[in-house]
Amino acid sequence: MLAPLPDLLIDPVVRMALAEDLGRAGDVTAAACLPKGERLTAVFAARKAGRIAGLDCARLAIAAMDPAARFEIVLADGTDAEAGDVIAKVEGDGRAILSAERVALNLMGRLCGVATLTRAYVHAVAGTRARIACTRKTTPGLRALEKYAVRCGGGLNHRFGLDDAILIKDNHVAACGGVGRALERARAAAGHLMKIEVEVDSLDQLEEALPYRPDVIMLDNFSLDDLRRAVARVDGAVTLEASGGVSLDTVHAIAQTGVDVISVGALTHSAPVLDIGLDAV
Repeated sequence: MLAPLPDLLIDPVVRMALAEDLGRAGDVTAAACLPKGERLTAVFAARKAGRIAGLDCARLAIAAMDPAARFEIVLADGTDAEAGDVIAKVEGDGRAILSAERVALNLMGRLCGVATLTRAYVHAVAGTRARIACTRKTTPGLRALEKYAVRCGGGLNHRFGLDDAILIKDNHVAACGGVGRALERARAAAGHLMKIEVEVDSLDQLEEALPYRPDVIMLDNFSLDDLRRAVARVDGAVTLEASGGVSLDTVHAIAQTGVDVISVGALTHSAPVLDIGLDAV
């Protein structure tokens, strides 16, 4: 079962979005059209098929406006919905539900889109050893939510930030004067629980990195032939991550080379929003 994010992480995002939408005077349309205290029952429904993620965003948006509202989940995060399927039901103060509607749908649609695209990549590499991971190319302020959505889609999370692992990239290598020197410095600075990954862009750099025994080597923009050579050279001694130029058209061939992980920035920076609606019933 997929572990949910704590409300403590989601609620500030939801409240910031509500404050932005409510502006200086609140929802003047709902106040004009609905009598105070009128109740409303509505359903969140999928307009298109996709993987569900972000129900807690909708729940907390409704609760922020009406703490007494009833929110019933029909299809849980991490499950698939067909077009027309009811995802959740809500009953509560009509003005509150309509005021929370756009924030709830914006966040759910975004996270369902990330989960749906991740699911497509995961399916594309089925039958290989490769696993799909996201990157730090996330929407500012939404990283925890988008990385949760990746997990809903069956993918792995890469680093959450700059502080949870050492990842030596090309500019670090250039600043240090080489792969070996960068790894020497990283190893000297790293605590016993800190993993070290290094990005290499050639088989020569791979050879330079291996004696320093990094935990992970990222093979950046390698050709398929060079990916296969790298896999054969390492022979399971180091986790190999392929990155760069990955799309749904190329990911299966990359996975067939035998790499362990394929990181895909598109999961979070290019996922289309899944169309979800709120319908009064």
